[in-house]
Amino acid sequence: MTQFQVGKTYWTRSPCDHNCIISAEIVARTAKTVTVAKAAPNERQTFRVAVWEGVETFKPWGSYSMAPMISADRIAA
Repeated sequence: MTQFQVGKTYWTRSPCDHNCIISAEIVARTAKTVTVAKAAPNERQTFRVAVWEGVETFKPWGSYSMAPMISADRIAA
């Protein structure tokens, strides 16, 4: 299974605007959650991890029909 790793940045594209790239830097994790650094200093947000086809994923903007989903197999260069 592909898992999120602390210190790495992952990305995805918005399903509504292909030019909008959403990225998330993982600063901490547990077996069921990941904590992401936000734009403001010392701000963090925690998300529950789901597994989809053997890859860990989470939805940084909430859960709705066109919600972007960041997956552990898209590491930013």
